[in-house]
Amino acid sequence: MFSVAVQEPEYMETLPNTQEIRLSIMELICTFTSQSQLVAASYSLTTINAFYFETPYRKILFLSSRNSYLPLGGRDGTVNSYTCLWLTRASGVALVYHQLTMSAEAKIVIIGCGISGISAAHRLVNAGFRHVRIVEATARSGGRIKTGRLGDNIIEIGANWIHGPSEENPVFRLARKYGLLDPEALTPENQAMDVEGHPPWVPNAFSSSGRKLNPEDFYPAQEMFVELLDASSEFESQGGEPLACVGDFIRSEAQRRTAEKWKDIDAATRSLRLSVISNMLKVECCVNGAHSMDEVGLGAFGLYKTLPGLDCTFPGGYEGLIKNLMSELPGGLVSYNQPVRCVHWNNTEKRENPVMIECEDGETIAADHVIVTVPLGYLKKHHSALFCPPLPLHKLHSVQRLGFGTNNKIYVEFDSPWWDADCEVIYFVWEDEDAMVDQVPDVQRSWIKKLFGFTVLKPTERYGHVLCGWIAGHESEYMETLSEQEVAHTVTQLIRRFTGNPTVTPRRVLRSQWFHDPWTCGSYSHPATSCSAQDIDNLMEPLPMKGSQSQPLQVLFAGEATHPCYFSTVHGGLLTGWREADRLISHYSSISPPELPKSKL
Repeated sequence: MFSVAVQEPEYMETLPNTQEIRLSIMELICTFTSQSQLVAASYSLTTINAFYFETPYRKILFLSSRNSYLPLGGRDGTVNSYTCLWLTRASGVALVYHQLTMSAEAKIVIIGCGISGISAAHRLVNAGFRHVRIVEATARSGGRIKTGRLGDNIIEIGANWIHGPSEENPVFRLARKYGLLDPEALTPENQAMDVEGHPPWVPNAFSSSGRKLNPEDFYPAQEMFVELLDASSEFESQGGEPLACVGDFIRSEAQRRTAEKWKDIDAATRSLRLSVISNMLKVECCVNGAHSMDEVGLGAFGLYKTLPGLDCTFPGGYEGLIKNLMSELPGGLVSYNQPVRCVHWNNTEKRENPVMIECEDGETIAADHVIVTVPLGYLKKHHSALFCPPLPLHKLHSVQRLGFGTNNKIYVEFDSPWWDADCEVIYFVWEDEDAMVDQVPDVQRSWIKKLFGFTVLKPTERYGHVLCGWIAGHESEYMETLSEQEVAHTVTQLIRRFTGNPTVTPRRVLRSQWFHDPWTCGSYSHPATSCSAQDIDNLMEPLPMKGSQSQPLQVLFAGEATHPCYFSTVHGGLLTGWREADRLISHYSSISPPELPKSKL
C-alpha cells in the first residue's frame, strides 16, 4: 500500500504500472472495510484521480486528492451512491473512511401518485435513496392527468396541453424523450412562438339568436379583452392595484375604454361587443380554474408566468407520459388504494422515526420524511384531520386564502361538422349579457350559460368531428350532479339554439366530474383576492419550521399549487416534485461525516 506524506497524488501518477495502483487501492479499501472480495469496475487517472470499485453489495467511488476533506459520491459526480468514502489527511497519511450514507437508509413516503409524487420519487431513487414509497388513494397513477375514450377517440379527462412546449419546459423535454409528440410540436418554429397564454386559434362565434357572427362583431372586443388581461398582470410587479379583483378591473376599464373607442358605433353593436367580453370572462374562469374572475386577485394575477411555445397535446394521451415515468421506477414502489388518514409528525415519543403515516386500512408507516402532494382542494377540505399536530396557523391561513376551483369538460361527437373546416375554437355569445358577467343568477336553471363554447379536436383525420366544451365554477359543479342524459340533452338544445339548426344531434357526450372526485375536490389553483406570493411560499414551506430543534424536513409539500409562477400546470407540478426531492438530497449531501481518529501510522 502506498502512502507518501506530502505528494501522494502526484507520486501515484508517476507509477509506471496501473495494475500496481489498482492493487494498492484495493488492498487499502479491503483493509478498512473488511471486504474480502473487491472488483475494479472502471479506472481513470485525472487531476483529481478517480477509481470505481464494485463489491458484491455496493458501488464505491474512490477519489485521491490533495484536498484535506472530500465528500465522495456516485458515478455521475453527485453525492448519491449507496456507499460514500471520505478521504482525509492524518499525520500526512491518506486514510479512507467508509460508511453507509444516511441518504440510502432514510425512509421517505410520498402521498399521492400524480405528476408531483412521481417526479419526486424519480429524483430520489436516481439519487440513491433506497427506501422510497408512494401511497396512492386510488387504483391508478397520474392524479389529474387522466386519459379516457369517447368511442374510438382518445380524449383527456384531465390535463389537456403542454403549456409552453419549449426547452424550458420539463414536461416537453420528457415527452420528446419518450417520443410522445407530433412532429409539428418539435419544430424550432413551434418552440419559439411566444403566445403569452393566448393561442392564436381560428374562431367561429355564434350568438344566442342563432346567427354566426362576423369577425368585425367579435375581434374588436376580443382584442380589447386581451389588452385588459395584460394590464391586469402588471400590478404584481408595480403594486398599487386600484381594485381587489380582476373581474372588477376589467369591467371598469372596459366601460372607460368603450366610452372612448366605441362612442361612434350603434347601440346594438356596442351591446354585442360587451356580451363578447362576458364570454371572454367565462373563458378566463376556465383558464384560472375559478368560479368568477371576481375571485381572482388583481395584485397577484401577474404571478403566473408563461413559457414560449405553441401549446400542444399528446396524440396517444397524456397518460403516456405517466406510463413512461412509472416504467422507470422500481416495481412495488407504489401502494394503490391506500388512502392516508393522518400524518403524525414531530414525534415526541421515543420512536426511531419522527413521522408516522396512518392509513385508512389501519397500516402505519414509519418515515423520516413525508412529501405531501395532494391537491390544494383536498388540503382545504381535510387539513384538520390530515395532520397531527395541526398545520401552523400561518400555513393554514395560506391554505384558506389561496384559490382552488373547478373546470370541467363536456366532450361532444358529431357525425358531421357544423363549424368551419379551419375552426379551432367556438364561442357562444349570449346577447343579454352586455353587463359583462361571468356567472349566472340561477345555477340550476341556467348552468349551461356558463359554458363559453368548445375547442375543436385536431386533426380531423385522427379525431373525426369531436368538440370539447369548457365550463367552470359552481355551474360546472352543479353540472356534475346531473345524469349523462340530462347533460347531453341540455348541450344539444344549446347547440341547436346558437347554430339555428334544429336537427343537430350529437352522437356521443362525455363529461368530467372533478369537483365530486373525493381526492381532488376540484381542478387546480389560482391566486385569490386575498392572497399574495407569500401564501405560496407558506404553502411550500417544510415542517417543522426553520429554527425548530426537531429533526428538519419531516413534512414537505409539493403539487402545482406550491409553484410560485407555474401553478395550475403539469410542468409546475413536476417541478415542485423535483424541488422537494432536491431539498432532501441537498440535506443529506450537506451532512458532515463523523470525526475521524488521527492516524498513529
